[in-house]
Amino acid sequence: MLSRPSSYVARAVLCLTALLLCTTIAPGNAMSDIYRYVDEDDIVHFTDAPTDKRFKIFMRDLKKDKELRTKLKFVSSANSAEFAALIKSCSDKYGVNPSLVKAVIHAESGYNPNAVSSKGATGLMQLMPGTAKSLKVADRFNPKDNVEGGVKYLRFLLDTFRGDVSLAVAAYNAGLNAVAKYGGIPPYNETRTYVSRVLSYMKSYQESGI
Repeated sequence: MLSRPSSYVARAVLCLTALLLCTTIAPGNAMSDIYRYVDEDDIVHFTDAPTDKRFKIFMRDLKKDKELRTKLKFVSSANSAEFAALIKSCSDKYGVNPSLVKAVIHAESGYNPNAVSSKGATGLMQLMPGTAKSLKVADRFNPKDNVEGGVKYLRFLLDTFRGDVSLAVAAYNAGLNAVAKYGGIPPYNETRTYVSRVLSYMKSYQESGI
């Protein structure tokens, strides 16, 4: 078997070392998940904030993963079971992964149907007035109306971005125009953090079977 050129290996090691230094010197000595992919020139790329679906998890932050699972367990025992049937029904109706729906609800409202954001978004899936109106949501505080509208909107975003979950989630947070303007996940810290959080929640829901 042919070995990879030493220059490529050296470059990959240098990139990974630099990335690890950046993530471990952060406040609180926190470390992020590290993602990796090999391009068509056999060059290895690493990042802690993937914006390309070719990146796959390479090194997981075990502390963060444990905290995430603990939080998921708490949320599921508190409120998620109450809305499980509703989420499944709406997910089946619009063909959206129920783990994605749960992840969005988790990130948006923490399963609080009465949640209201500073920008005026309300309910489980934090629908804005204009979005709710376009989706013909009668009562944004009604869990059934809210979740059905939110899942319907996710279906629209997934179709718009040809099934790219990361872009659909980014648009759910920052809006279609922002994603279109930047041709991908907008360079907003809030949106990038949101996308990372939702994808992590989604993965944990899938793995836990909650």
